[in-house]
Amino acid sequence: MSIKPFLNDDFLLENRTAEILYHEYAAKQPIIDYHNHLSPDEIAEDKNFENLTAIWLNGDHYKWRAMRTFGIPEHFITGDATPLEKFKKWAETVPYTIRNPLFHWTHLELKRYFGVDELLTPYNAEHIYQYCSELLQTEAFSTQNLLRRMNVEVVCTTDDPADDLRFHRQYKARAGNVQSPNQPFQLYPAFRPDKAILIQNDGFKNYVEKLGEAVSSPIQSFDDLLQVLRQRMDYFHENGCRIADHGLEQAYSEDFTEGEVNAIFQKRLTGLEITKGEARMYMSAMLYHLTSQYAERGWVQQFHLGAQRNNNTLLLHQLGPDTGFDSIGDGEQAASLAKFLNRLDLAGKLAKTILYNLNPRDNEVMATMTGNFNDGTVRGKMQFGSAWWFLDQKDGMEKQINALSNMGLLSCFIGMLTDSRSFLSFPRHEYFRRLLCNLIGKDVHQGELPNDVNWLGSIVEDICYRNAKGYFGW
Repeated sequence: MSIKPFLNDDFLLENRTAEILYHEYAAKQPIIDYHNHLSPDEIAEDKNFENLTAIWLNGDHYKWRAMRTFGIPEHFITGDATPLEKFKKWAETVPYTIRNPLFHWTHLELKRYFGVDELLTPYNAEHIYQYCSELLQTEAFSTQNLLRRMNVEVVCTTDDPADDLRFHRQYKARAGNVQSPNQPFQLYPAFRPDKAILIQNDGFKNYVEKLGEAVSSPIQSFDDLLQVLRQRMDYFHENGCRIADHGLEQAYSEDFTEGEVNAIFQKRLTGLEITKGEARMYMSAMLYHLTSQYAERGWVQQFHLGAQRNNNTLLLHQLGPDTGFDSIGDGEQAASLAKFLNRLDLAGKLAKTILYNLNPRDNEVMATMTGNFNDGTVRGKMQFGSAWWFLDQKDGMEKQINALSNMGLLSCFIGMLTDSRSFLSFPRHEYFRRLLCNLIGKDVHQGELPNDVNWLGSIVEDICYRNAKGYFGW
């Protein structure tokens, strides 16, 4: 058997059926990226990045972790080295990322955005840097045009309740006046109130004050806090928001009374320490009240569960959070999650829900948990979300797809998202689509599925695009 060229047109596709499903059905579907961490200001202002390091390395903790592992000093990662020096150090690292998804992502992004087919090495690093940096200065490589280049139809950013959403409003006003053959993509906010939930975090009191300032109303009680959050939800809804998102260790579901929770809240505001049990009670109450409001508004709620964050205290203090020192947690999920969802369901307040799992041991837990609360009212109401963060790679995606297929209905799946801070990360949708088509193609060739490409192709189109479009109502 001949060796396939690296990253050719049939990358990751192992047979003819997989090739047909990808090229004729999956590849042409628009992208609905319903969860990412892109900066709305950079989208609204249609920013051009000054160089390849700025758009590709800055803020990318995936790359930072790899560089640290390879022995690159922090000076060349988050320090004050020049952009070219940082890029050269990344180029030194890339050849040694083999079998890590970064090796595929790096070359897929260079190829799809810049037409660069060379493997990145220290020997061509400066040439690639200069070539791509020059392109990034042109109109075709502004943030909005980068998104259009990838056939993006919807972008959902992740936004704090205190945000005034001025950039979302600015983009909407300008996009409505665009006279262009390129249909403007839609930009929507997503409500991320974790800072109001995580009561033991440093800065909680300051955040509560900031939230009150957003509506010119001081927050002095738990009820005040809930009222302000409802006002912010109303504001987000008026500005197109239909999604909430949470990044938590688990779904909290302790029993509580309003009096107990208010006492815990007051205790924390006065600067007193609270116990872990008190924190869990408060977080359980807050989650219940928030998610009840999501249901009333017809929103979709997302839960990213299982991360163990900020493990390296020394470097957390030096560099801050989200800089590459998080990992997979091993906390129990099933009992608390079941109680949380059941509590909402009994109250008639269970919104459409997406569960993202970070620990691969819990794939089947999440896949079966969603089945407990599908009630026939909405197709795929409860979703086992796509492979997330450390599982956002070939093996992780295939395991998530297999668990979903075995325990639920893959055909109702709403597909991939980037969950990224980078404007160059959208080939991850292509990566997912190729893996999806390859798995189905292999089933056909092994006689496990009928060789009906039109039927299978329609299901592939649903997973890549139509299911998400219908699920979110766009």
